[in-house]
Amino acid sequence: MKLILAEKREMTQKYAPDGSVIPVTKLSVAPCVITQIKTEAKDGYVALQIGCGFKKNLSKSIKGHLKNLGSFRYLKEFIIEPSLASDLKTGDVIDIDTFTPGDNVQVTGVSKGRGFQGVVRRYHFHGHPASHGHKDQLRHSGAIGAGGVQNVSKGKRMSGRMGTDQVTVKNLKIIEVDAQNQELFVKGAVPGAKGGLTVVVSLAGQIKLKKPTAAEEKKLSVAPEAVKPVDRVASSQPETQPAAAEVSQKSITEAEKQ
Repeated sequence: MKLILAEKREMTQKYAPDGSVIPVTKLSVAPCVITQIKTEAKDGYVALQIGCGFKKNLSKSIKGHLKNLGSFRYLKEFIIEPSLASDLKTGDVIDIDTFTPGDNVQVTGVSKGRGFQGVVRRYHFHGHPASHGHKDQLRHSGAIGAGGVQNVSKGKRMSGRMGTDQVTVKNLKIIEVDAQNQELFVKGAVPGAKGGLTVVVSLAGQIKLKKPTAAEEKKLSVAPEAVKPVDRVASSQPETQPAAAEVSQKSITEAEKQ
């Protein structure tokens, strides 16, 4: 199982080797950090929690949960197989190279909000005839229940809020992986608005972790400089000796006066 979190950017085009045009959606992949690994012994199931994005102000409970991992805007949990969790640890970063061109994935996102809509747009009702006695009823829903029962059955399709629903599109294909710009190109349309969070999951394969760069490895390999201990005895000696000499001199002068 492979997974990653990404933000939807825009739709564009790619060209196949035969010259045909492929419509694709560009997804920008932010650094996905493993913030928690749930185990069967402690939590009753095996799951992986991933954080991405940036949020300035977090509650104290979330700060305590994340500790020093980062200030993430999104936290998502995925139930995985126990064998996959054995090679992972908290703080690991999922690499975009986890996915390769040709992978079949499913993308989950939140659909665009449409506000309050009628039945024609919300449920694709045909509407009433435009003539033969019909007056300002073209987009009305019509009857919503029987007269004798005097109630509206549950699940009746009526006007209401449309959109902002979690939608999953399956059997999408990865066309290109741009590791330099941290972008995925998925064939077809992806649910959600620009800047919306999407979850890209593939049931085949295994998660790849991001390796530290040469600069990071060099920083980790350099040992911290040893702190030289301060010689407190030597530093305090010049201050104590004059004080002792002054006390002895005062005592001698007082004895001579007596």
